Formats: sequence, structure tokens, C-alpha cells
Amino acid sequence: MTASPPAPSAEIVPEPLPAARVRHLTKTYGTGDALVTALDDVTLDLAAGEFTAVMGPSGSGKSTLMHCCAALDTADSGQVFIGDQEITRLKDKALTRLRRDEIGFVFQSFNLVPTLTAEENIKLPMAIAGRSPDRAWYDAVVATVGLADRLSHKPSELSGGQQQRVAVARALASRPRIVFADEPTGNLDSHSGAEVLELLRRSVDAPPEEGGGQTIVMVTHDPVAAAWTDRVVFLGDGKVVDELRSPTREQVLDVMNRLAEPRPTA
Repeated sequence: MTASPPAPSAEIVPEPLPAARVRHLTKTYGTGDALVTALDDVTLDLAAGEFTAVMGPSGSGKSTLMHCCAALDTADSGQVFIGDQEITRLKDKALTRLRRDEIGFVFQSFNLVPTLTAEENIKLPMAIAGRSPDRAWYDAVVATVGLADRLSHKPSELSGGQQQRVAVARALASRPRIVFADEPTGNLDSHSGAEVLELLRRSVDAPPEEGGGQTIVMVTHDPVAAAWTDRVVFLGDGKVVDELRSPTREQVLDVMNRLAEPRPTA
């Protein structure tokens, strides 16, 4: 009797790394009686290829969390990883390189250079780094943001929504691992805001060859904006206190209203 061949072992495929990881992050401001704990031992994974919103009442720590994750601020303790790189250990030169190559950022106030055209603004970070854009990717990003016919215009010749789309294109053009957006619709009317949110959604959902496959993390106070995302993480008093998957506006409002309720005093 011949022995049976061993059953083939199932191949174990490792889980992909999150785009960003936060471990036991603490950040304080001030001293003594004026000490404020903006982040209080926060641990959080931000999945690659997802659109995540970070929400919470004013002073909950959401902007501080984003700035620490984007290497725009440093925490008192804890760790932040972008991919497999622990950014909390990096020196200034390595941090500058990481911000340039791995991270995109979209500001509420657009932060475009008024004397440059839309195209020059989009390419500016790469020009500063002495790099040429990947032409196919650049063309895909420009097509995704719908600006092909506005590239020669300066910011003053563009609407607010168009200026923010230029800012989004600038963040995407270097093909970063993750894009952080700080209240990207805060200065826009509802129509322009919806245009920008649709663009962010499309940059996650579209195939990579069409400018998609991106990871977006957005700080917002707007339940309508949050309803465009895959996941909402809620902060309260510097801690992660809740989250929603596939959120609706009504679900987000319910959580925000609950977080706004005064807590009973002892």
C-alpha cells in the first residue's frame, strides 16, 4: 500500500499593513493648571484603500490626531507608523522626505500659490523635490478632478470648489501612501463641497490606472460629509469613543448629539 501524498497546505497570505497606525499616542499642551490633554493614549488603525472621517466635538483632539499622523506635529509619547515606517523616530531630514513622498495634505483654506497656474500648483511639491511627475498618473489625476480645461488658470480665476480640486490634485499627484484632508469642504458652499467629496470618494473607488486606489483620512464636523466615507472614527476628550462603518448622515448625527450631551457630575 502506498502512502497518500500529504495534503497541500493552504497558503497564508499576510494581512496588508494599514496605511497608518497610531499606538498609545498622547499629546498635551500647556503646563500646570493650564494643562490640556489633546490626545489621551489613542490607538487606531487607518486602513489602506479606505475613506475615513475623524469627527468629534470641538476640542476632542481630531485635528491634533491628524497633524501628528501627518508629521505636522509631534506627540509627547506613543508611536505613529506610515506603512512600516515609524515616523516618531525620524529626524527632520527624513521627516521632510516622508511628508514629500508618502503623505498628501489638503487644507481647508486651499493654500494655493496665487501667482502660479493650476498646473503649476499641482506640480509644485514635485518641482521643489526636483522630480518630474509620472505622466500617466498625472493625467489620470487631472482627469479624475475634472480640471483639464482649467490648468492654465490662476487661483483667482477659479471658483472655490475648483481651487479645492486643484489642492486635492496637488495632494494626489505625487502618489502618496495616504492623504489627510483637514475640513476640506469648510470654506465651500454645499454644491462645491459635494463636488470635492465626490472627487475624494472617486479617488478611493476608481481603479489605480484611473487615479484611484487612494487612502483618504478627513477631519470634518459635517455629518453630510462624513456620510461619503467608509468609516467614521469619533473622538471625545482625546480618546476614541465610537466608530461607524458605512455611515449615514442620521447615524452620524445620533453619535454627535450623544457626544454633545453634558455628562452627569459626581
